Amino acid sequence: MLTFNGRYSQVVLSMVAGMLVLMTGICFSNEAFAIDSKSAAGKKGKMSNEPVVVMETNKGTIKIQLFAKDAPNTASNFQGLVAKGFYNGLTFHRYEPGFCIQGGDPKGDGTGGYIDPATKKEHRIKLEVKPNLKHEAAGVVAMARASDPDSASCQFYITLGPASFLDMNYAVFGKVIEGMDVVSQLRKGDKMTKVSLLETATK
Repeated sequence: MLTFNGRYSQVVLSMVAGMLVLMTGICFSNEAFAIDSKSAAGKKGKMSNEPVVVMETNKGTIKIQLFAKDAPNTASNFQGLVAKGFYNGLTFHRYEPGFCIQGGDPKGDGTGGYIDPATKKEHRIKLEVKPNLKHEAAGVVAMARASDPDSASCQFYITLGPASFLDMNYAVFGKVIEGMDVVSQLRKGDKMTKVSLLETATK
């Protein structure tokens, strides 16, 4: 279970190989989730005409295509935060080898959310999932949340390998279309120097 508010719970997952993984927060082995360099997320090809976010980091540049049609609320939430410059200067606070890199927390420790300046309260969005939005490869972008399905705010993660057991439980809203080599180099403490929006996908 991906979580960012410190309320960790132990979850037993059944893996394809029949291996049981006991985790608190995020904890998976490298063998279970090796990075697939030929994953769909990293392939070059014809892309749909959907928004693309350019994420400049201290390790290089990543381009993320948003699934605005299939995940309109989640993609819009992320796009809105990008437009506000919210992610500029924030760090990746969690790295799990072979599984994911997580960031977007204004506190930098996994406990923060986006505080709406109008209401002075943490802005949260409802869980938005669809059968076709899967954690099927490295480069999938989705929202992190606490145990409450509707607790996602601003934190997101990028998968470093397939994680199908998260399907229909965490909101997938995009994929990396350029810069998976950069994603694979990211570690805890690395920074998003500038995150901006392109009009449409160009790849």
